Amino acid sequence: QVRLVESGGGLVQPGGSLRLSCAASGIIFSTYTMGWYRQAPGEQRELVAAITRNKEINYADSVKGRFTISRDNAKNTVYLQMNSLKPEDTAVYYCNANKVDWGLNYWGQGTQVTVSS
Repeated sequence: QVRLVESGGGLVQPGGSLRLSCAASGIIFSTYTMGWYRQAPGEQRELVAAITRNKEINYADSVKGRFTISRDNAKNTVYLQMNSLKPEDTAVYYCNANKVDWGLNYWGQGTQVTVSS
């Protein structure tokens, strides 16, 4: 059974930082592209950042220079360090694991991030 379990969300003031973690089980973690997506109320889910098995990284333009994605294959965990948070970063953040060529795609349950004073 595949499980992706996010943690680290919460309420933070503008300009603050949070670190999200996603622990994976039931997959060969090192072979998957891992990503973070977010969905704000009334909006579509959007890609925030992704890191491939070869550690190639892609960021949404809106988070470049503020967010950093990383992975620890030994711990089967992907991280999202979020700095200089803005109110518009408020959303539910979802962890994703995918192997497009194999048609495999998995989601976590999401963690709420609220940026507000």
